[in-house]
Amino acid sequence: MLEQQLVNGFTLGLIYALIAVGYTMVYGVIELINFAHGEIYMLGAFLTLSFISLGLPLPVAVLLAMLAAAAIGVLLDIVAYRPLREAPRLAALITAIGMSIFLQNLAMIIWGSRPLPFPKQAIPAFFNDPALTFSDVTISWMQVIIYAVAVALMVGLNLIITKTRVGTAMRALAQNQTAAALMGINVNRVITFTFALGSAMGAMAGIMVSMYYNTMYPTMGYLAGVKAFAAAVLGGIGSVPGAMLGGVVLGIAETLGAGYISSPYRDGVAYAVMILVIIFRPSGLLGRAVTDKA
Repeated sequence: MLEQQLVNGFTLGLIYALIAVGYTMVYGVIELINFAHGEIYMLGAFLTLSFISLGLPLPVAVLLAMLAAAAIGVLLDIVAYRPLREAPRLAALITAIGMSIFLQNLAMIIWGSRPLPFPKQAIPAFFNDPALTFSDVTISWMQVIIYAVAVALMVGLNLIITKTRVGTAMRALAQNQTAAALMGINVNRVITFTFALGSAMGAMAGIMVSMYYNTMYPTMGYLAGVKAFAAAVLGGIGSVPGAMLGGVVLGIAETLGAGYISSPYRDGVAYAVMILVIIFRPSGLLGRAVTDKA
């Protein structure tokens, strides 16, 4: 049972990690907790459903949903956050919560409030078949796909941040936004790219979860978003590798809590782990203590 729970926890943890990197990238660049990010995750699933209903094949629908989610993330920044760049942080935080509620209700208006299944005809039949079986552990093809996609996206994100000019600009903004602007970096353009990249990854997480659990509903982004934010804090807010690690740790802790304590307490066990880490290491697992920027 332990091995199977670890496999399931790792699968869930990779989903949390994909959402968490969106939180941590935006926070690292502009120090904003984008609480509407969970709704981008939700919209990824519903947009895929809509594109499939138009007769598009699954890969095309997924790609279009990620692009649409990236565009929504950019629109959020331009409409809701950019006008508040110089405002107190509390104003931007309240705006983020307001946008989260707005997107939830918009989804209810468009797709209804009841849970919807992921279209079975769009999913290849072998996805639910065992891909690997050893001892008492079974790994399905769907889990293998989640592992492959999540790892590929995270490796790609790391390469973008460390090996490209826009990644260098993102790291410069994270260090000192004013100095970056004085060096000729287009601050708004870099922030827009950050929102687009994080939103696309969050949408992919929503798509995979809706396929894995065969359900989607307008409020699915709330709890997943809160847990992903907890994962970002656990790993070290502002640290992309920390968000990845925090997501995996939180997913495994949640699954083990459900398996060995009680399913209703799974969320409590996960948050207990996060609280302990914050108490004994406030900067997170991979975060670094920093002083306020001048």
